[in-house]
Parts: sequence; structure tokens; C-alpha cells
Amino acid sequence: MQETTDITGVEESLPQILMRVVTELHDVAYLIERIEPQILDIGGPKVLESPEAVKVLQGIDLAVQKARGLAEFVDTITADVPENWTVDMTTALSLVKLAEMQRALGEGLRHGHSQPLNKASGDFDFF
Repeated sequence: MQETTDITGVEESLPQILMRVVTELHDVAYLIERIEPQILDIGGPKVLESPEAVKVLQGIDLAVQKARGLAEFVDTITADVPENWTVDMTTALSLVKLAEMQRALGEGLRHGHSQPLNKASGDFDFF
């Protein structure tokens, strides 16, 4: 089980927060995108003969497109949000259960990934 980090009630610039959300959405798209080749490796070439498997693969593609589309949407509207607009993220951050994501959204990390994308095979987290 992952523990949440200590969160203090500090107001932050809304555009900076939104850009951290954009980064997280791009991470989600990347993580989802990595699933498709694994399904093809596990199922082999015959997996594409199954209508249900093809629907799953199409769903994966749609999820990636939606995550990237949301990222681009938030990125674009953020350009019109004044830098001096601030919000207190205390409550919102307390609802984020993944510690890495909570840190990425709350500590001003804008570049890089909140989730470790290069874990060794067999590594996993308990929920």
C-alpha cells in the first residue's frame, strides 16, 4: 500500500498546476500505449482473429487518443489562464492515492514522469 505525502495548504498558480496535469495525462497515454504490444506478444498473431480482442485493441488506441486529446485541450486553454490565478490544492491532492502522482502534482515537477516507467520485469506495487 502506498502512503500519501504530507500536504500543506499553500496556494499555487493555476496554470502551473494545469501543466502538471498535462504531463500526467501524457504519462497515462504512454503507459496505456505500452499495453498493446504486450497483448500481441502474449496472444500471438491469432489474437487479431478474435473480434473481442480487436475491440480491446481498439479500446486501447481510443484511450491513448483520449488521454492525449485531453492533455492538448488542457495545455491549450492553460495559455489563456492568467498566471496570477491561484488555488489551494490541499483537498484535491488528498484525493490522489498514488504517492508518485501526488508528489508530481503537488511539488511543482513539470517535466519527466511521475510513475517509474522503466521498472524491471516482475516489479509491482501492492494496492
